This record gives sequence, structure tokens and C-alpha cells, in this order.
Amino acid sequence: MKLRILIRSALVLLVAVLLIAPLACHRGTQEAAQQYYCPMHPDYHSDKPGDCPICGMRLVPVEKKKEEKPAPSAQAQAAGRKILFYRNPMNPAITSPVPAKDEMGMDYVPVYSDELKGPVPGVVPEHAPVEVAGEGVRLAGVQTAVAERRPLTRTTRAAGVVMPDETRVRRVQTKISGWVEKLYVNSTGQLVRAGQPLLSLYSPELLASQEEFLRAKEAAARFSQSSLPEVRRGGDDLLAAARRRLELFDVPQSTIARLERTGTAQRTVTLTAPVSGYVTGKEIFEGQQVQPGMDLLTVTDLSRVWVEADFFEYESRDLRLGARASVALPYDPGAKLTGRVAFIYPTVDPQTRTLKARIEFSNPGLALKPGMYVDVTPDLGTREGVVIPDSAVIDTGVRQVVFVQKGDSFEPRDVRIGERADGQAVVLSGVTAGERSHLE
Repeated sequence: MKLRILIRSALVLLVAVLLIAPLACHRGTQEAAQQYYCPMHPDYHSDKPGDCPICGMRLVPVEKKKEEKPAPSAQAQAAGRKILFYRNPMNPAITSPVPAKDEMGMDYVPVYSDELKGPVPGVVPEHAPVEVAGEGVRLAGVQTAVAERRPLTRTTRAAGVVMPDETRVRRVQTKISGWVEKLYVNSTGQLVRAGQPLLSLYSPELLASQEEFLRAKEAAARFSQSSLPEVRRGGDDLLAAARRRLELFDVPQSTIARLERTGTAQRTVTLTAPVSGYVTGKEIFEGQQVQPGMDLLTVTDLSRVWVEADFFEYESRDLRLGARASVALPYDPGAKLTGRVAFIYPTVDPQTRTLKARIEFSNPGLALKPGMYVDVTPDLGTREGVVIPDSAVIDTGVRQVVFVQKGDSFEPRDVRIGERADGQAVVLSGVTAGERSHLE
């Protein structure tokens, strides 16, 4: 009986051991297989929970799916390959220094150091080349252009305003008081010629000066009969002084000659136009009293005019005195006039941040009228260098990038761009002549 009980107990114990041992073994194996990693440093793994020795962040357990498929960094370390960065599988221009997912939940693709065919000057850091097969290039309609070393003529276009040449503006004034007896120019805008009568002025002072001139002439005639040289010279000096007084009052030479010829003083004196031009200002009427220094008429010569144009600060550095410039007329695009930069203003407009330049033009046929808007195109000179289309440059505000074709891929390059003109740009560094770049 005791033997039977002993055998039965042994069998129960054996069954219990057979059932419990696999569970304990499985639990031990599962606990031993549990791995932990740092979220900020995915390359660091540990078989125990705790803190990351690099950044101090709490380690996170590795999920089962990560156990089934080791992380790319672990694979890379196992194979002795170094991961440089990760890139978006749908947009290679987007990269990340750590593993990440895009909006669709797709894992970023690791880029290994041995995938880059050696260091390439100008390659944008942390940006991978975009690989496109020949058929993909054709289907996507990708356009490229070859960088060429050639001269680039720099030009720019600015809006200008036609203005009168200030050196050709004359104001008609009188140096004596009087009254306007007659106006020969009665309207603004009238064309006058040099020497043409403008107005007749009655002035008691002018009338007295004419009488004085006639008395001096008679005295000089009497003194000329004297045997004393001093007396004869005194008569001539008196006549010259009377003539000089009339000239200082702006009495025309024709009026003085007629006064000398006829010997009769005239009640009014006719003032003539000092230059040829258009009457751009009229401040008097017939019968009006005038005073010395008063503006009577303004005559402007428009055979030469100024064009004042505003240029941005980055354009103004290339402007120079004497440079050629052309203007196009808005109402006649086929007509072009050529002039020279005569003056560059020394200050920048604080509101528009532009610099004003003055350009002088001949004005045949009065094609340029004051107040007219024109398009100004100055010649900024020629620059020799590697030239690419301006559309190939991606300007982010911080850097300038160009995608250069290398076989079936387009690799990004950091470049420095110089002058731009006519849809072209000079590359200072990053692209060499003969390389083909992608056009946007």
C-alpha cells in the first residue's frame, strides 16, 4: 500500500514538473529577449531598463515588430555601414538625422555613406541625390541646360519720369518797376524764339535813362571838338556809362541802336526772349504793374531733357557716370532714344529704398515730354563667367541650390550666384562649365 501511494505521488510530481518547466523556460527566454533603446539615439540598445548614458532619457522597450525586423541602424552596424541621414521616400529633398515617418506613415529610407560616390564639392549637406531613370526623365518632362562660360551683358529696367533740363530753364524778370503796356506772348505753352518780343514795358526810370543817354551823346559830341585829350576822353566815358546803364536794365541792343540813331526816347521798352523754348510759366497780364525781381514769364528749352529713374539698392551699385542708357516710349515701343547717365544722387529714398539717377537725352521732335513715364534700360557692363539659366536656381533665402545631373540622378549643389540678366545668372561657385543642371 505504501509503495502504491509513493508511486502515485511521484507521478503527480513528474506531471507538475513537465507542465511548469516549459512555462518558466518560455518566460525566462522572453524576459532575456526583451531589448530597450533610446528614442533620441536609436543606435543605442540595452537588455535592461534604465537611462540612456548619452542624453539621460528613459529607455523604451523595443516592440515585437522591431524584434522581428531589426532597425536599419542595427543592420548598418552589423554590416559595418554608416548611416549619414534618412530621407523621405516620396520627397528626397526632405531629410532627417534620425528615423522618422512621413504623413502617410512610411518609414524614412536610410542613406549610407558607401552609397555616395566620394565627396562631391558643393553637394548640399544632408540632402541626397534624386534618382530618376531615363524613361522617368522623359515622362516627367524634366528639362536641363548646360552651364557655359561666356560673357553676360547686365541690364536692368526701371521706370523713369521725363523732366525739363534745369540748366535750360530761364525766368524773364525786370530790374526796374513799371507797367506792362502790351503782351506779345499771351498763353502758356507758346513756342518762342531767342530775340522774339515778349512784352512792352513802360517805366519812368527807363525813360529817364534814355534821356540821360541822349544828353551824354550830345555832350560827347561837343567834347570831341576840344583840343584837350582829357576833355575828349571824359565825354566818351560819360556816353559809355549812360550806355552801360541801359544795358544793365536789360534794354535790348536793338533798342539802344535805334535810340542812338533817331535821338528820340521811347515811351516803352520791348523785352525779348533770352532763349528759344516753350513758355512754361506766365505770371503777368496787360496793364499789370511789375516790380524788380518779379517772375514775368518762364521759358524752357526742351531740345534736351532729363529722365530721372529709381533703381533698387542692389542695382545701383553697378550704375556709373557716363554709362549708356536707352528709353522706350509707352505709346511707341518701336522708338528708342539713347542717352548718358549724368548724375547719381548720393542718398537713398527711405520710403521706397531706391536710388535716383539722372539721364540726359536729346529730344528731337519733342518725343519726350515733361511728366511722361518711360522705361529706362541702362547698360550695367559685361561680366565673364559660368552662365546658367536663372530658372535653374532654387533660392531659399538662406542658400541657393542647383540640381546637377549625374547619370540617372540629380544631386543638389550649394552655389553662389552673381549677376543676373535676361533670364541668365553667373555662377561664382558650385557648378563648372559643361555640367548640366535641372530647369524648374
